[in-house]
Amino acid sequence: MKNLKLLQLLESILGKGKPTSGNNIAFFSPFQSHYKPKLEIDINTTSAGENAWHCWISDKKGRSIVSLFKQLNLPKQNFEQLNRIIEQTKYRNNLTKDSQKQVVLQLPTEYNPLWISKKTPDYRNALHYLTNRGITIFDIIKYRIGYCEAGEYSGKIIIPSYDVAGQLNYFVSRAFYKSDSQKHKNPKVSKDIIGFDMLINWSQPIVLCEGSFDAIAVKRNAIPLFGKIIQPALQKKIIEQRVKDIYICLDADAIKKALDIAERFMGEGLNVYLIELNNSDASELGFKKINEIINNTDVLTFERLMQIKMGMIWI
Repeated sequence: MKNLKLLQLLESILGKGKPTSGNNIAFFSPFQSHYKPKLEIDINTTSAGENAWHCWISDKKGRSIVSLFKQLNLPKQNFEQLNRIIEQTKYRNNLTKDSQKQVVLQLPTEYNPLWISKKTPDYRNALHYLTNRGITIFDIIKYRIGYCEAGEYSGKIIIPSYDVAGQLNYFVSRAFYKSDSQKHKNPKVSKDIIGFDMLINWSQPIVLCEGSFDAIAVKRNAIPLFGKIIQPALQKKIIEQRVKDIYICLDADAIKKALDIAERFMGEGLNVYLIELNNSDASELGFKKINEIINNTDVLTFERLMQIKMGMIWI
């Protein structure tokens, strides 16, 4: 986007400019006469003074309007005008960045809590879908699970995640109708958060899972990664909270990612337990089976870590 105040100042000095590509404006060169405007200047609003310029016939160039003004030996008044424009641009850019940081994630306006009964087909089908996945009414209340009957999340289960202060930091959605071609739809926000943070006791062992349904199946101190990698915020909190024991419970197709996470935390002195699920995931196994596997898993040794890595090479 063009900085209009900067353009007005430049035109008062160089004459009328001609738009070229992007945010560039071409002026007649003050350095060397030519019948076409050959002094090209970038007047992007976000650059805050770092506006590149180039005279294509004299080959004079610079990275800021200040350097151009110095080349032209302009009076102090022009530099003062330029400086005010630069400061105003910086201020506007900082306001924009701050407002972006303060954007508060909200659940869809059509969100309905599933622990409140409704006599609608969508309510019954949403509840039926969760029941088939082994999710109880106690899970629904604990994780504040809801659903939508309309809007962009229509026909989808909504599973929210809250931070330690009770502020929504993410949510996932899953279609509860087989005919829905869009099986999931998640908000376009950063995943660098701590899933289910409000429910985690950091003084106890924690379990890292891929998704919300996996974490709900484990139930006890399980954190969904919303993917296969551990985000910086979660990694930092695990170290800060001095977690002693960590269970890594990723799907079989994420074994390399699981080993990377394991090695990272072993290097920090944590007791790491690698849950080997073969071709299943935690949500498919259910609470009883997955916790049985967790309880029977021994701490991962460096020798076992290397053994698994070598096995992957030969597969």
